[in-house]
Amino acid sequence: TGDLDFKVRADGTMYAAHHVQMPSKQLILMVTAWDPQILGRWEAIVRFLVTEKSQPSSREIQGDTLLPWRQHQSANGLRRQKRDWVIPPINVPENSRGPFPQQLVRIRSDKDKEIHIRYSITGVGADQPPMEVFSIDPVSGRMYVTRPMDREERASYHLRAHAVDMNGNKVENPIDLYIYVIDMNDNRPEFINQVYNGSVDEGSKPGTYVMTVTANDADDSTTANGMVRYRIVTQTPQSPSQNMFTINSETGDIVTVAAGLDREKVQQYIVIVQATDMEGNLNYGLSNTATAIITVTDVNDNPPEFTTSTYSGEVPENRVEVVVANLTVMDRDQPHSPNWNAIYRIISGDPSGHFTIRTDPVTNEGMVTVVKAVDYEMNRAFMLTVMVSNQAPLASGIQMSFQSTAGVTISVTDVNEAPYFPTNHKLIRLEEGVPTGTVLTTFSAVDPDRFMQQAVRYSKLSDPANWLNINATNGQITTAAVLDRESDYIKNNVYEATFLAADNGIPPASGTGTLQIYLIDINDNAPELLPKEAQICEKPNLNVINITAADADIDPNVGPFVFELPSVPSAVRKNWTITRLNGDYAQLSLRIMYLEAGVYDVPIIVTDSGNPPLYNTSVIKVKVCPCDENGDCTTIGAVAAAGLGTGAIIAILICIIILLTMVLLFVVWMKRREKERHTKQLLIDPEDDVRDNILKYDEEGGGEEDQDYDLSQLQQPETMDHVLNKTPGVRRVDERPIGAEPQYPVRPVIPHPGDIGDFINEGLRAADNDPTGSGSTAGSVSSLNSSSSGDQDYDYLNDWGPRFKKLADMYGGGEED
Repeated sequence: TGDLDFKVRADGTMYAAHHVQMPSKQLILMVTAWDPQILGRWEAIVRFLVTEKSQPSSREIQGDTLLPWRQHQSANGLRRQKRDWVIPPINVPENSRGPFPQQLVRIRSDKDKEIHIRYSITGVGADQPPMEVFSIDPVSGRMYVTRPMDREERASYHLRAHAVDMNGNKVENPIDLYIYVIDMNDNRPEFINQVYNGSVDEGSKPGTYVMTVTANDADDSTTANGMVRYRIVTQTPQSPSQNMFTINSETGDIVTVAAGLDREKVQQYIVIVQATDMEGNLNYGLSNTATAIITVTDVNDNPPEFTTSTYSGEVPENRVEVVVANLTVMDRDQPHSPNWNAIYRIISGDPSGHFTIRTDPVTNEGMVTVVKAVDYEMNRAFMLTVMVSNQAPLASGIQMSFQSTAGVTISVTDVNEAPYFPTNHKLIRLEEGVPTGTVLTTFSAVDPDRFMQQAVRYSKLSDPANWLNINATNGQITTAAVLDRESDYIKNNVYEATFLAADNGIPPASGTGTLQIYLIDINDNAPELLPKEAQICEKPNLNVINITAADADIDPNVGPFVFELPSVPSAVRKNWTITRLNGDYAQLSLRIMYLEAGVYDVPIIVTDSGNPPLYNTSVIKVKVCPCDENGDCTTIGAVAAAGLGTGAIIAILICIIILLTMVLLFVVWMKRREKERHTKQLLIDPEDDVRDNILKYDEEGGGEEDQDYDLSQLQQPETMDHVLNKTPGVRRVDERPIGAEPQYPVRPVIPHPGDIGDFINEGLRAADNDPTGSGSTAGSVSSLNSSSSGDQDYDYLNDWGPRFKKLADMYGGGEED
């Protein structure tokens, strides 16, 4: 038993080991039984009901009948109700096969001898879900279980038994009934996962933890039915030992039990684990299996090794970023892991750092690459010693292999290199103005190909001003023109030219060089006067003209300048004077008290400070004009300063007045002539007076001298309806003739006003030359007759001027044509 106060004999009899005082009303003991032959083990729970020693037995059993209710009578005849008896728990094994309903117990009250009693039960399993698991005969009090029990669904039930009379009145107090479902081993252990994944480093020592597997059993874990034990069934592969791992039977922890884990030999183990209940008893217990996949993880226990001890390559000189050799290695560790990734380094043979070794991330090869150009004339070959290692350090106890070092031989090939100028951007200094053909310098190049017999030729690449020549053989530079420091091709006194040196190799190579010529200034530019024009008042002491000079040369061939007036013509020094302000500025002013307004050319001699000095006579145009009290030139003064004297200005004003007067008189005369015209009679027969048909054009003219008129008034109107019914004879000149018109020369619709005389003469000449007169219903001008009255006076045509005198002679009584 699990209690020292009680013991059990081999036949299963339980007894108290000594006098026991029980503090509680119920005692629960665990009893264990073993079978030494089959190593079986069973456990059971035994519950005892504790009663008072002085009282009779707490339970009367008459067959399977329980009498939970009992009454006693006192000496005085009074009835005293004792406390209810406690009914011991009722044990029902799960998964019973029946038959059902299966009687569990009979409950009765001792009052059933006196009255008829009805029994009932309440609680979960009776009148509460799950319903009707238990039932009771209301008359006999027999209680039944109606179906098999499942402890994993519900392990216990708590019911209450009731006793009432036929009227439903309570006869006894309710009694508690406890029903326990006895566990049976009806559930296999179930693994949480069917496949477990774990890992362990290769080379791990025995006892290294790998992983844990777990299985659960739905049976009672306090009994053997739910006690699970683990064991390893199989291991695949069984290398290097068939028992590489062991498992803790109670916890499921898998650990290594043997040495020799090597990823390069076995990368993965598959272990079948079995879980069995009944504490692992394979005869009575239920089992289940799961798979544990154990991956052997890589450690850097294999150093990289070169596949050969020597490598070779070739590189052209002056080339960079060229792969000259590929180094191959072998590493048995996990590919593309830090334990496998190779790192190369050069340990000797390249003191100047011409090469580096880069790792190909895919193949793990070492690519020997040129990072600094090599020179064939300096080194024809390199002997490198290289070493390879891993990205991760080697595991403890692992040493580098002698095969982790190799030699690399690199040959350098000669190529045709371009000639170069040892002194590029060569600077020479000389004075400007040296004559053409002067030898300046020898700008020669060097061919680095010492082992090739080659010739170098020179030519110009850039000579902006075309001032230089270069000897194609030796590079001697001479001047082809005079070098001028003041030229636009000069920047900061420096002239720059570029030359080309090319060899005759295969293929040819060339290099460029820049020659800079610093030109020293000489005094070869005379100064120029500034400004070129100025303005001054006709009276002195009001203002002056500040003058200076500009010189294309530079110091010391510029200022201070000397300004002076020439002696010839004498009027210059008579009218003007120059006052020196400083070395660069002077003032020009009037010497006399008054100078007539106008424009004056004042010559001034300007001399610089060069050695020898240069001078120049410059002319400044000075406008002399009248000024107001502020010293500003007036409007009239500005005109005067333009070159006109006062007399000329007065003459211009008089001419303007005369012109305006003539225009006014001409307008008055034109008005008078217009009035006289309206007083003249029309040149038509009074009998043919057609004044009601006169067209008014609101056009007026002033005779031959008037240029503002419209000759279209002399043309006949377009409308002919008002004259179609008139009799033949004289027609108005503003009417169009009827019938076909003669083919006269085409005249402009609107003749120039200045051609009025030509227009009339031309009309007369056309009429005189018309042989038939049939071109017009009016006939020719020569056929005009006087009226029948004969009293028409045409003498007034003489007053119209010489143009109309012929008409006056023809029709005014003169000699007929």
